[in-house]
Amino acid sequence: MIASLTGVVEHVSLDRAVIDVSGVGYLVHATPATLAALRVGERARVFTTLVVREDSMTVFAFTDADERAVFETAQSVSGVGPRIALALLAVHTPDAVRRAVHTQDVKAFTRVPGIGQKGAQRIVLELSGKLPAPGPGTGITAGSTPAGGGDQRDKVVGALVGLGYPSKVADDAVARVLEESGAETVTDADVAATLRATLRSLGGRRG
Repeated sequence: MIASLTGVVEHVSLDRAVIDVSGVGYLVHATPATLAALRVGERARVFTTLVVREDSMTVFAFTDADERAVFETAQSVSGVGPRIALALLAVHTPDAVRRAVHTQDVKAFTRVPGIGQKGAQRIVLELSGKLPAPGPGTGITAGSTPAGGGDQRDKVVGALVGLGYPSKVADDAVARVLEESGAETVTDADVAATLRATLRSLGGRRG
């Protein structure tokens, strides 16, 4: 199993990246939040898991080992494969997933594209007891100021478009989330939190 990769980022798109490790380019699939932290030409380390199928071997990458653990545990649920597990982590942080399971918040899982009411109920039931207790939540900091690089709103909008949302829907949703949080811009540090908050507000709607 490939547990982690450390190398130079060669390419980043909306759902995958290529990391050069000693001359070998590894194609990895990841959430928009993980990809947003990668910079072409810079070194990066990601935690990975290899999913083997009869006709493919796919590497999925994560920001940390905790995110990877939730990804792997989520696939123990019947009907949940790697794509749905990845979509789950695109919408919710690992702690948010644990919190939803522990509080039996079925609605939180129906906000994930590809998960319906029955699937959400199954996730709550089958993950109960498999995940540790959640820690304190995190979110967008109201009134935050850019830490450098200017407003990163376009990164969030681009990630949403890559997930299938129309550009105007994505742009309006991000603006609404920022207004509700009291923030005027999206900093580098807030890209992931803003993306997840916007996905939760959209609730899987595409139009």
